[in-house]
Amino acid sequence: MIINAKNIRNIAVIGHSGEGKTTLCEAMLFNGGAIDRMGSVAAGTTVMDFDEQEKAKQLSINTSCAYLIWKEVKINLIDLPGFYDFEGERNEGLAACGGAVLVLGANGEIPIGSENVVAQCIKLGKPLIIFINGMDKPNADYIGTLNALREKYPGKLAPIQIPIIQDGKMTGFVNAIQERAYKFSSTGRVEIDVPAELKSRMDEMQANLMETAAENDDVLLDKYFADGKLSKEDAVRGIRKGLATGSVFPVMAGSALQNRGVINLLDEIVRYMPSADERKNTFATDYDSDELVSVDRDENGALAAQVFKTASDPYTGKLNYIKVYRGVLKSGMTVFNSTKGTEERIGQIFTLRGKKTELVTELTAGDIGAINKLNDTDTNDTLCAVGTNIQFDPISFPRPALSMAVYAAVKGDEDKVFSGLAKMREEDYTFSIEKRAETGEMIISGQGETHIEILAKKLKARYGVDVVLSEPKIPYRETIRATATAEGKHKKQTGGHGQYGHCKVRFEPCEAEFEFADEVVGGAVPKQYIPAVEKGLKECMAKGVLAGYPVMGVRAVLFDGSYHDVDSSEMAFKAAASLAFREGIKNAKPALLEPVLKLKAAVPNDYLGAVMGDISKRRGRIMDTVTDGGTTTVIAEVPLSEMAKYATDLRAMTRGQGKFSTEFLRYEDVPPQFAEKIINND
Repeated sequence: MIINAKNIRNIAVIGHSGEGKTTLCEAMLFNGGAIDRMGSVAAGTTVMDFDEQEKAKQLSINTSCAYLIWKEVKINLIDLPGFYDFEGERNEGLAACGGAVLVLGANGEIPIGSENVVAQCIKLGKPLIIFINGMDKPNADYIGTLNALREKYPGKLAPIQIPIIQDGKMTGFVNAIQERAYKFSSTGRVEIDVPAELKSRMDEMQANLMETAAENDDVLLDKYFADGKLSKEDAVRGIRKGLATGSVFPVMAGSALQNRGVINLLDEIVRYMPSADERKNTFATDYDSDELVSVDRDENGALAAQVFKTASDPYTGKLNYIKVYRGVLKSGMTVFNSTKGTEERIGQIFTLRGKKTELVTELTAGDIGAINKLNDTDTNDTLCAVGTNIQFDPISFPRPALSMAVYAAVKGDEDKVFSGLAKMREEDYTFSIEKRAETGEMIISGQGETHIEILAKKLKARYGVDVVLSEPKIPYRETIRATATAEGKHKKQTGGHGQYGHCKVRFEPCEAEFEFADEVVGGAVPKQYIPAVEKGLKECMAKGVLAGYPVMGVRAVLFDGSYHDVDSSEMAFKAAASLAFREGIKNAKPALLEPVLKLKAAVPNDYLGAVMGDISKRRGRIMDTVTDGGTTTVIAEVPLSEMAKYATDLRAMTRGQGKFSTEFLRYEDVPPQFAEKIINND
């Protein structure tokens, strides 16, 4: 079979966590002959969920790919995680797909995770088919689920089949356009006569589908008005056009677990989903002409491809998942990484079936595969033909929302922890790792508690390093609110040369971190010792008198002192400055400061009251609200100490729909009742 863009469908399988996406992929792969038997999520034997953490949690964590051949069409399946914490993986898969199948449980409602990912598909212009899953369950509610979809997406739904229900379970279906009925059997599906009781519903649905098809094509609309109906071929063409433009969502039903309705889904993917060569409007920037250009799926054109995901393994190395948009990627060829400005030689090329790789010699325009052992190539990089210089827009990734302190469980493993996480960062752009100078802690920031927990377990599995996670220390500061003078005298006599340093210092509040001034007259402190006084005071700023936090906002003025011709030294004056600092800061009304963040939280209007109330409970101040349609962005100032696990709490308040970002704003005084507890270390 010759693979080209005309017979390729790149399909992301999307939906809320736990709706059966991975099981549906398994059923499609089985029906396509890609696997001999269906694996199970519960048993950890599926093609797509091959990571040990996925098996343990029975939860998709990574975007994974596999392909099957169905009716001379190559279908590249991209199984996307549904859990909130893995939005970055989802964004990678949506960037590479040409269309999506939304898997939705037959529960009479639309989970918020499904709403979010459908909104993404609409925004990105990805055609969408809806598969109502779980029709084998006793309480399956197909009609209720369909009504919920109609309410959420009015005018977009095109149900193309009628489930045949017996004893509360789906035993077959009627295809309204094809006017055919099928009954499920242990060997697949068997065609039967359309049940008499469903003929009127079939006629009604067929009329609705023809009307929907006509609305998406002016020629078909004229034909529909003239004849009152459309041919089957015209109806399919109209729905295909509506699907491609995002105005129509075909709806099907079945059971992935029981492999019912899956063959029908594969048929409709081939029939309705745009082929890779039909996916237009993929734009890139041509830096030679400084223009935005459309990249067509032309296998005879100059190579243009993008890495949409990177998998890193300490044993097998780095594997770059790639989508070829134009031209042919061949083993042994030299390509230009326009993102990095370097050339790469292509070694081995693979197609993917979960963790298994199949060696191929080339990938053609529209296809998906992987390359190993590239030196400088990472996620988001564009690979193009040498002599060309185009770049695709980068995939967007959410900023980290939750931070935890990470400690090596075994003392001395700190460097291993940091280097291991840094390597993992190559494949996951949604977390960061840094050493926080203020507290000395290593801070890992990710999308949520589950995300960070998974990262810690991956670190153990890959690099053999155990870590302990805890809430980060708050980088409090200390300052002064009054002016005070202090005297520091360091005097020791031990036989021979002694030590003598004496200084008088005035401490004043100021806007800068630290200022030093010299007002000494008459040589009371010789000039060669004044830098030692400044250095001694600076070193003392690292630890305040209230709770040992760094001090800021202090101006220190050296105005007097004395010295000894023999016993004075730089060391003695540093010691004297330290004594003056402790006394002076104590008498200058020391105050405890806390970091305050600027919070921007975008939430649906229905949850605005709850979110604003929660911000107030966190000692936050609402500064502004900006409403745009059904979403309001709350702008507030909130102490960092009150923001622990806000990512988790905001999701709970908004059913997963809230998004937020923070940035450091300034330091402010800690209220007395809280300051006392911090000082006393309660």
